[in-house]
Amino acid sequence: MSAFMFATGIENSYPTIKLPDGTTHRVDELAKTGHYERWREDFALVKEMGIEFLRYGPQYYRVHLGPNQYDWAFTDETFAHLKELGITPLVDLLHFGLPDWLGNFQNPAFPEHFAAYAGAFAARFPDLQFYTPINEIFVTVMFSAQYGWWNECLTSDLAFVTALKHVCRAGVLAMQAILAVQPGAIFIQSESAEYFHPETPAARPLANFLNQKRFLSLDLTYGYPVSVVMHEYLLKNGMTDEEYHWFDDQNIKAKCIMGTDYYRTNERMVRADGSTYPAGDVFGYYVIAKQYYDRYRMPLMHTETNMWEPDSVGWLWRQWANAYRLKQDGIPLVGFTWYSLLDQVDWDTALRENNGRVNPLGLYDLDRKMRPVGRAYQRLIAQWKDVLVDESYGVHINY
Repeated sequence: MSAFMFATGIENSYPTIKLPDGTTHRVDELAKTGHYERWREDFALVKEMGIEFLRYGPQYYRVHLGPNQYDWAFTDETFAHLKELGITPLVDLLHFGLPDWLGNFQNPAFPEHFAAYAGAFAARFPDLQFYTPINEIFVTVMFSAQYGWWNECLTSDLAFVTALKHVCRAGVLAMQAILAVQPGAIFIQSESAEYFHPETPAARPLANFLNQKRFLSLDLTYGYPVSVVMHEYLLKNGMTDEEYHWFDDQNIKAKCIMGTDYYRTNERMVRADGSTYPAGDVFGYYVIAKQYYDRYRMPLMHTETNMWEPDSVGWLWRQWANAYRLKQDGIPLVGFTWYSLLDQVDWDTALRENNGRVNPLGLYDLDRKMRPVGRAYQRLIAQWKDVLVDESYGVHINY
């Protein structure tokens, strides 16, 4: 069967944060949204929407109990039910956090342990084809090791580069481990598509630097040669030549789809003092995604977007118009995603605060009632699904 991948996802972040009293707290979005109790109902909502592809994965910190020790109970039950329903999972193996025993992304032992987990998952579910090994590597390492918000809560270039090389290596090793079990696997690197605008001429040097830095996670993953400025930055902050050139030799790109996530916060204004703030959709998804496509020349997927009510329906149609224009212009766009199925909790503070505040971003609210954007997306899928299959340009996924 050939299909354009209209998708949604069940948001399953689980970073650790520091609370005001100094204690460490694990944020688990599946717990906050009630999915552990209502997962059958949630999967039924996916079917109700007419959606065949679901970004979904096990909570890594709950499954990987220690070296080569796994608890698959909940994963077995949920993935078996997805198969019964005919929903194709885009398997999300790591979403912003690590098991307690691995600590954080500064741990050099993490990549090999994660690859073992990915291989064990693939062996347990050998019929699954689509994987996002590590969600939003750039965001993961920025929030954990540059901004100091999550996990290691560090704020240095050294910590950033350390996390970056570990997480990118983990992603590549995981893909290789999965391919050893499932040679037909396809990997979707759901990554934040960013752009930095200088607020004033004085901010141009930093904006130029950040507009090179935004590509680092994909450059390493795909073995793409970085600029001289970025190469110097990596080496100055702890990456060795041997570590850098290791990525050149992996040749994983041919098995990948470049997933691009786009929100109103993805474009940022850069002040002369080095601070940034959201700029809104100045260029929009078309321009930013095309920058990434022009760099890597790979099949593309719009893997995340959302907006708060009451602006969500208008945002959906703007995102779809941008995505469809890319496809019309001959860029191999293979899918589109509203993220997520359900409202999210505490993303208004980027999960930094444990307030329990519901963010109205989902196709459904947490009472499992369809929101207006759910009705709009359901209608969009019904209207466009058959048309996209018949169009002659672009790439379609066979599954």
